Amino acid sequence: MNTPSDLHYLEMHELSLLIRSRKLSPVEVTEAQLARIELLDGALHSYAHVAAEQAMAQARQAEQELARGQCRSPLHGIPLAVKDLFHTAGMPTAAGMAIHRNFIPQQDATVVTRLREAGSVLLGKLQMTEGAFATHHPTFAAPVNPWGADHWAGASSSGCGVATAAGLCYASLGTDSGGSIRFPCAAHGLTGLKPTWGRVSRHGTFELAASLDHVGPITRSARDALFLLSTIAGHDPLDPTSLPSVCLEIPSVEESFRGLRIGIDEAWLSDGVDEEIIEALEEVLAIIRDGGGSLVRVRMPDTRAVSANWERHCGVQTAVAHAATYPSRAGEYGPALSRLIDGGRALSGMDYQRVLLDAQRFHGELECVLNEVDLLLAPVQPYAAPTHEQLGALAQDPEANRRLIQFTAPFNVSGHPCLSLPIGFTASGLPIGGQFIAGKGGEGVLCRAGMALQKVSDWHKIRPGSL
Repeated sequence: MNTPSDLHYLEMHELSLLIRSRKLSPVEVTEAQLARIELLDGALHSYAHVAAEQAMAQARQAEQELARGQCRSPLHGIPLAVKDLFHTAGMPTAAGMAIHRNFIPQQDATVVTRLREAGSVLLGKLQMTEGAFATHHPTFAAPVNPWGADHWAGASSSGCGVATAAGLCYASLGTDSGGSIRFPCAAHGLTGLKPTWGRVSRHGTFELAASLDHVGPITRSARDALFLLSTIAGHDPLDPTSLPSVCLEIPSVEESFRGLRIGIDEAWLSDGVDEEIIEALEEVLAIIRDGGGSLVRVRMPDTRAVSANWERHCGVQTAVAHAATYPSRAGEYGPALSRLIDGGRALSGMDYQRVLLDAQRFHGELECVLNEVDLLLAPVQPYAAPTHEQLGALAQDPEANRRLIQFTAPFNVSGHPCLSLPIGFTASGLPIGGQFIAGKGGEGVLCRAGMALQKVSDWHKIRPGSL
């Protein structure tokens, strides 16, 4: 078979049609992906572990099944990769931590099981920050942003962002506890979905903060995000916090803004936000109006307290998650994760209750706003991906750090779903990320809006020039 020269940049739903029509072979596609990983990832460091032999075995099995007319799902034969905090039977799962470098689970995480049952090909595990917090462990190589090596690759799901943007997998699974699906999508021109909390099982997923952790897809389009979410969503008896309902089927989602009410709070959207980001949001608003959507002025609840409290909220839960190894093995932890856990351990019960009360206030006020509209529009962050030097300065300034997460972390605290997607580029050529926020269970309307935007724009189709 003849393979397209840009095979590695196909969207997942496009590749699925080619594989199911027998125009492309899962074996050819997987071989091409492994060759590209071998060629590029020595410089990009997106993979923590490449499972070449297992991937080829899965590709051959998929090819045989499809030849017999057995199609398990639209994902059958498609090479994917997952963040290195999802348990994978017989494959290392370090969660970015030196102390877990040699941990090999005996069972898969539920989401990995669902990908395997769907017939997808697992290329390997993607690199991440230590324990899914802020920075990489000093002994691990940090993934490199293909849009600019001097710029941030986007928080804990950084390997997912780099691999998906660089054409080293067709999509990936990440997690988001304060922005870690949305930040790498904004940094790399990708589309990512942080679902409603509980929409996707967390069983077999290394925990950062149980009530903040969300599992979701990182992809090249809103259609692909729904494509992947439809496979991994749904109740899991092994995760009692998972929701009983399932996601909308792909054919039921209309690619249109017609009739949708989009909430806009101009003061909130412009609070400390770079002019280039504001201009990009204004272009999206024009597309929404032209597409038949209506813009509704709303007043967002105050996000300052909930974003300022996020690290304390996370720190208490992270301290619980690491109780078996911290402080007993504290010397093996990196400085950022140690600081987070120490802060959580030191927080009093009364102070934590105040954090929880602020979270409940924000949740209730946000629910009231979302009762008036179908979606909210926001940036992912106040500026494009910062340089590493700028990021280092942020770590020393609590207020600057709060501003970085002011459009992401509040929706982890509330559990509402968000779709991050590219909405333009800076004058220097860096991607700009925006997001839609919906009421709980609103993944279908999020993807509808994302597909409507991507139907008339091409920001999501622009790839890093360096590759």
